[in-house]
Amino acid sequence: MGVVGIGAAIGVVGAVAALCGCAHIRTEPAGARQVEAARMGEAMSDAQVAAFARLALDGIGTEYPNKPSQVMVGPESVLSPRALHPAFYGSFDWHSSVHGHWMLVRLLGLYPESSVAEEIGAALAEHLTAEKLAAEAAYFRAEHNKSFERMYGWAWLLRLAMELEAWEDPRGGEWGEHLRPLREVIVARTKDYLPRLSWPIRTGVHPNSAFALGQVLDYARQVGDRELETLVVIKSREFYLGDRDYPVAYEPSGQDFFSEGLAEADLMRRVLDRDEFSAWLDGFFPTLREGELGNLLTPAVVSDVTDGHIVHLAGLNLHRAWTMRSIAAALAQGDPRRAVLERSAGEHMEAGLGYVFSGHYEGEHWLATFAVYGLTDVDGGAR
Repeated sequence: MGVVGIGAAIGVVGAVAALCGCAHIRTEPAGARQVEAARMGEAMSDAQVAAFARLALDGIGTEYPNKPSQVMVGPESVLSPRALHPAFYGSFDWHSSVHGHWMLVRLLGLYPESSVAEEIGAALAEHLTAEKLAAEAAYFRAEHNKSFERMYGWAWLLRLAMELEAWEDPRGGEWGEHLRPLREVIVARTKDYLPRLSWPIRTGVHPNSAFALGQVLDYARQVGDRELETLVVIKSREFYLGDRDYPVAYEPSGQDFFSEGLAEADLMRRVLDRDEFSAWLDGFFPTLREGELGNLLTPAVVSDVTDGHIVHLAGLNLHRAWTMRSIAAALAQGDPRRAVLERSAGEHMEAGLGYVFSGHYEGEHWLATFAVYGLTDVDGGAR
């Protein structure tokens, strides 16, 4: 999968800015020149690691601006973000803070000798204390907070727990133990919620069921929670097994950061065996064998990186990239659908990377996570 490079993608942004007269779109964003063209599944340079890490390091300690999204039950609920969430108060919102911490743990685990390793370790040690994470768990135990960050933030919290558990470093065990009370609350909330969820939530933004179910399933299998695994598999088959002829022409919506169709397929490759998944995919994307997938093969162009909703489309490109790569890897060698998906995954990664370092917090508080998720091949796709 060739990636032309970040510079070319940034040129797209500049062209759009010239066409629409958006002078506030920066065509040479800070940080972009430090990041060379990156390829999914290949080692990153130290400059790349440092540039991605810098966005999260700056974000997790930035309390304002902030979007708490909390239920207020009285005057006592009027608290600062740091008071509400002593560990995950930064990066504009709770879920972005959580996945920013996940990204830092992942980069530290993969590149322990990087030039920013010491700084990453210090930041994580400051945030992931037993006291702070106990306060986070207490917040979730409150009845009026039972749907807070359901299930997008929950999914990222479990991904963070997985990363800490898999990291062969004493700090992973220590911070993972600190995270245990919060993780246990999230798992309990998930087991309570899923049996009551009668229909999947089909959307290209936070509440998307397929993305969350995929992350939760990965967690359940890694930690050996058979009850949770069974629940997710049953729900996934109930929700999606009968889906056919996905309407690819209906994507994207104007503020998507998930492809609903690809999120669903990425979940089902986890749920079904290879042959069953291959047959299911033929019914779901019936034209893919002929090299057609409608709008899903065309990367989205972001017209305004300063608009917090429009810039979601940059994340959509990155999400499409990692899901296409994983779906392709779940198919047999020689399957013609693999080449189509792998080629498009590279094109989408290239397009998405061009927006990560925009110089604007609307995208910079979260897009690096989506980039690193794809570039470091979290899913791998292979069974």
